Amino acid sequence: MASIYEATVTAPVNIAVIKYWGKRDSALILPTNSSLSVTLSQDHLSTRTTIRASKDFSGDRLWLNGVEEDVSASKRLTNCITTARKLRKDMEQQNADAVPLSTWGLHICSENNFPTAAGLASSASGYAALVSALGALFELPQTPSELSRVARVGSGSACRSMFGGFVAWQAGVSADGADSLAVQIADRQHWPELQALILVVSDQKKAISSTAGMQTTVETSRLFAERVKTVVPQRMVAMQNAIAARDFAAFAEITMRDSNQFHAVCLDTFPPISYMNDTSRAIVGLVHAFNSAVGRVAAAYTYDAGPNAVIYALKDDMRDIVELFTSCFPRPETVPSEAFYANSFGVFESPDDAGTRISKPEVAELAQTVGKFSAGSVRRIIHTEVGDSPRVLPASESLLNAAGMPKHARE
Repeated sequence: MASIYEATVTAPVNIAVIKYWGKRDSALILPTNSSLSVTLSQDHLSTRTTIRASKDFSGDRLWLNGVEEDVSASKRLTNCITTARKLRKDMEQQNADAVPLSTWGLHICSENNFPTAAGLASSASGYAALVSALGALFELPQTPSELSRVARVGSGSACRSMFGGFVAWQAGVSADGADSLAVQIADRQHWPELQALILVVSDQKKAISSTAGMQTTVETSRLFAERVKTVVPQRMVAMQNAIAARDFAAFAEITMRDSNQFHAVCLDTFPPISYMNDTSRAIVGLVHAFNSAVGRVAAAYTYDAGPNAVIYALKDDMRDIVELFTSCFPRPETVPSEAFYANSFGVFESPDDAGTRISKPEVAELAQTVGKFSAGSVRRIIHTEVGDSPRVLPASESLLNAAGMPKHARE
């Protein structure tokens, strides 16, 4: 029986606490500033990708969530594949016995374990999974940091999803991007008590894409120049110190301030860009009110270029936060309980109990003061934790069948 050359991996989502916004080189995706993120658990949010190479394939083909896409339509995708092929070819030229995988066609199948309608960007996990699978298939000797440069060409934030735990994307200064790569600041075991709650406010495509928004900001915002020159370098150091010390109060304040300033920079752009909506701003107010109610900084919000909130908190405080937000933001009647809040950490006896009880009197008093927002203001709540780096899966987990075609193809 002929050998099958294939690799299947999963890769995680990451959420930045020091934001990446602005490019100094759009083609190479070189950022104007460094950034830092938390990798989230693949048990709740991940992309799985299988890649098979065969001399019998007529060319490269790609299926995303069961639907075939045109590989040639995405320059970023083809750049990633071409770069990985070159690295493989360099190996083949040094070893006459190596199978010439760099010359064979590829079938790529990729699926997310979270619904597209969740309103969560999947480009980071998607390109990290792609590059990790190419690295495994081609048996590339490069380190995860070196491979993060390949992922960066697909999607800037994807380079941070090449690691678990806490990850910095170093902006670098080299014109060719050689020093613009991801490094792990600490692994997931360093601070396992840290958890995240994602509040999906909208699943609609944003009116102004991140790529377009960044470019306009770079060209028009004076506040942005100050952020890049002074604010971010200081915050990168302070955030790394907070993570090293597991100082949640410091971590939380820096996270919220950086999110606020990122969105202030967007508003300082001309014409202004507004990614948050009224529900987003209500969540900000509720997080600050919760911290006041419990008498300390126990929760931190952050927003990327969209209205969806991510709330960081330690495990011991997250139960109170989940109870508060499921009470104030009721489940839409059309959404099943399990789909609204999966209760993965056993906060409630069952998902049906979400929003029906608040344990602490001071939090219950706050909920009563705030009242309830319209059902559906928050469409879905995802409870997760700090996660690990991309995982290589056994052949039994492949997304391709014996013929190299998707097992879950859709028209």
